[in-house]
Amino acid sequence: MASVRLRRLNRRLVEDLREDLADLYVESRATAPGDGYRRPGRQDFLNRVTADMGRPGFVMVIAESDGLMGCAFGFPVRGDGSWWLGFDGVLPRSVGQLTVSGRAFAFGDILIRPHPQERELARRVQERLLADHQASLGATLVDGADHPTLAALHSWGWLDVGELRRPLGATTFRALVFPAVEQTAARLEGLVTMTGGGGAGGL
Repeated sequence: MASVRLRRLNRRLVEDLREDLADLYVESRATAPGDGYRRPGRQDFLNRVTADMGRPGFVMVIAESDGLMGCAFGFPVRGDGSWWLGFDGVLPRSVGQLTVSGRAFAFGDILIRPHPQERELARRVQERLLADHQASLGATLVDGADHPTLAALHSWGWLDVGELRRPLGATTFRALVFPAVEQTAARLEGLVTMTGGGGAGGL
């Protein structure tokens, strides 16, 4: 993994890599035999990248070796808490505090090419994105029916904090967080709900 380089992209460079990113999405989210969940297609992914690029503070980090190995992208969570609108129940206090203080970052997606050390690479990409924004907490939403993605995120260090449904939306999401520092992880301990079958995407 030492040969894998991490690089931050601006919007223009993301545009230049759109097709490579779409290829990475298709390969990293291939549907396994017997998996009844049908993920959004290649164009849906590109549309989502375009929408997220329009958000204030958008940034993407990619991992490269001989080719594109992975990427993660997103934007800062607004301190007014609107990102958590539709959360079922009471948001964990630590999550709310980090959101209000501007130290939470929303991940639009995390894509890692299948690899024996994909867990290590995922953590490097995630931590780099958070470090660049001086954020203490990553947050993401995953379709509750997308068990393979939930399982992947859990294996990469993400914690399930509850269920969320956007107003007028039909999809029920699992809300997951990724603590960037040990102290944050300790404060979240005991607040985690490990769902069966299991996270990124769907923001």
